[in-house]
Amino acid sequence: MESNAVLLESKSSPINLLNEMHQLRLLGHLCDVTVSVEYQGVRAEFVAHKAVLAATSKFFKEVFLNEKGVDGPRTNVFLNEVQVADFASFLEFVYTAKVEVEEDRVQRMLEIAEKLKCLDLSETCFQLKKQMLESVLLELQNFSESQNSEEESTARASILLESKAAAVAEADQADCPLDPPDPSVDRPGSGTSPETSAAKSKEK
Repeated sequence: MESNAVLLESKSSPINLLNEMHQLRLLGHLCDVTVSVEYQGVRAEFVAHKAVLAATSKFFKEVFLNEKGVDGPRTNVFLNEVQVADFASFLEFVYTAKVEVEEDRVQRMLEIAEKLKCLDLSETCFQLKKQMLESVLLELQNFSESQNSEEESTARASILLESKAAAVAEADQADCPLDPPDPSVDRPGSGTSPETSAAKSKEK
């Protein structure tokens, strides 16, 4: 009687494998390639494992698969126009699947990923650049909205002040007419002053 097949899958194995390979590289154990990097007179050498570089970079895969013969126990690869710090970050990424870089180096990391044909690093850089751009756009939008709301509130305040000033002016005009009546001046139609009318009543 046949038993059903079951799947044995480890979630931690890929991480453990990467960590172990990273430790081996840092200690210089089982390394079979030396990458010499030179940029504007600055030069450095990095030891690594062909299998890791070939698995993560199509550039290195092509180099190693097209090797005619190895001169010594270790293959040498020369890279020009790649900054030492950038290649060190590249190595850390391919061995650990993560690396911390300054924001202004993200574009350079994208360029080295394209140069070395490392798809995982390219996608990671693209995603990070997209997030950075979205955050900048969001900040600009928030700033613009706050400016607009400030302008609107200022405009509303000035309109309120103008309407209040107009209302006060109207109230002042109603309480205090511009031409108050002068008692010494005869009212139209009366023809006599108050003194003459009093004298006439006495005579009667």
